[in-house]
Amino acid sequence: MAKPVVAIVGRPNVGKSTLFNKLIGKRLSIVDDTPGVTRDRIYGDAEWRGRKIMLVDTGGIEPKTDDIILSGMRDQAQLAIDTAVVIVMVVDLKSGITATDSEIASMLIKSGKPVVLCVNKCDGLGNTPPEFYEFYNLGLGDPIAVSSVHGHGTGDLLDAVFENIPESSFDETDEDVINVAVIGKPNVGKSSLVNKICGEKRSIVSDIAGTTRDAIDTFVENDFGKYNMIDTAGLRRQSRIEDKIEKYSVLRAKMAIERADVCVIMIDGTEGFTEQDSKVAGLALEQGKACIIAVNKWDIVEKNGQTMDSYRKRLMNDFSFMSFAPIIFISAVTGQRIDKLFELINFVRLQNTMRISTGKLNDILSDATARVQPPSDKGKRLKIYYITQASTCPPTFVCFCNNAELFHFSYQRYIENQIRTVFGLEGTPVRFIIRERGEKK
Repeated sequence: MAKPVVAIVGRPNVGKSTLFNKLIGKRLSIVDDTPGVTRDRIYGDAEWRGRKIMLVDTGGIEPKTDDIILSGMRDQAQLAIDTAVVIVMVVDLKSGITATDSEIASMLIKSGKPVVLCVNKCDGLGNTPPEFYEFYNLGLGDPIAVSSVHGHGTGDLLDAVFENIPESSFDETDEDVINVAVIGKPNVGKSSLVNKICGEKRSIVSDIAGTTRDAIDTFVENDFGKYNMIDTAGLRRQSRIEDKIEKYSVLRAKMAIERADVCVIMIDGTEGFTEQDSKVAGLALEQGKACIIAVNKWDIVEKNGQTMDSYRKRLMNDFSFMSFAPIIFISAVTGQRIDKLFELINFVRLQNTMRISTGKLNDILSDATARVQPPSDKGKRLKIYYITQASTCPPTFVCFCNNAELFHFSYQRYIENQIRTVFGLEGTPVRFIIRERGEKK
């Protein structure tokens, strides 16, 4: 399901970050009485009545300022406003309407986006204070009284937000369609691949790194199935990201990875593995996505009879942290092995959604512990009582044991390898949750 973006904006020090933390249910944004603590946009998921939204906490807006940092915060907030479906403007009950509040309200009205006005710091219970009603003068409709510290009024606020989100924003994705995010550093041929697959010039292709600014969705149906190909902006090192539009593009690329079922990690065959390739792959790994490593521009790589084998061995060493990912050599220009790529996409998607019965898992566990005895410490040996699968995407297994501290990472890896030997699980990460007997969580 798609998650609509909701931006929280307002002048500095009105309690935006406190409200953001309250709505997402964890302390993600730094909260301090000093104006300007939040500078960049911070994203987090909030759920209300079974539906999720993506909240964006922005730095305080100063509409007119020559200060470099404050100006950058204003630009960041404007980018959040541009991508949001609904905007929550936060104001401070105690300080009343300020000139900055009025200017921000005018800016939001001009944006044409639905705006929900949140009057924060209404900490008292009972009747609404008289000063609350002056906020009608901002022209943003009925204000909602909220205490971000205590949580009063947050339910009413979320109700108002969801009333303004179009139903189409929550459209369910067709179960038969596989969302494929094509990711990689700039200029490895991501747009060229999507264009080749679509048979049309869907994305602008250029040798200039950073041509693709947004995550572009393209629906494709072929002999292998139905796919939503997501062409993403190139992910480069943070230290090299200076242009504010590119910072926005990188965030959209990360959001594309989150909603993808399969990530095709593209690397430049003429350049080989780089540190940035590992960081891009790490983003997909963190999200638990099925992954394929696609070596592009293979048509212009000088080859002999052993080039592919030696290249594959080097990559397996470079990508040792995700040794489960299959490697394919392609050419986005000539279409070389594109059909094989779709076969791999279908295969790793099945692996990522695989469910294994508890009985079979415990047969493997029994055999594995008989071969290699569980570790012990100070005379106390690890006992694994049983294992079961908790979820898919990625396959997640819960192991119940007598002492979680004895269940070392190395032994977890051993159990994982035994499961992979029997069931494959190629192209997907695997996660383990260790529980001691008697734990309720």
